[in-house]
Amino acid sequence: MVMPFDLERTTHVFEKTDFGGVQTVVSDDRDDEQIRLVREHLSMEAERFSEGDFHDPAMIHGDDMAGLHALVMGADRLGITYVDVESGGRIRYESEDPSLVEALHLWFDAQLADHGTHAQGHH
Repeated sequence: MVMPFDLERTTHVFEKTDFGGVQTVVSDDRDDEQIRLVREHLSMEAERFSEGDFHDPAMIHGDDMAGLHALVMGADRLGITYVDVESGGRIRYESEDPSLVEALHLWFDAQLADHGTHAQGHH
């Protein structure tokens, strides 16, 4: 299982920005265990992504996921940071490379399409 928290009890927000994007996941019911699981998962994912390891999203969405190859290849030109937020966690993606910003935006669009009602394009 890639995501250890309950998808039915969380909301994923993918906000595109000029520098890349912000991904936030929060517990809808503010359950302490769900919040802990979200934070633990996003923190580990941010660390993996920083090293160019996007295996988990590929397992969920497929290796052909829009933007994924460019993110793997350009990981050394991405700034990826994690922070706790109220009821969840947030990963911030930043790059000065316009092609990576575009790849992030495509990747966010693919996640929005795949996560359906559990995802939003803005906060």
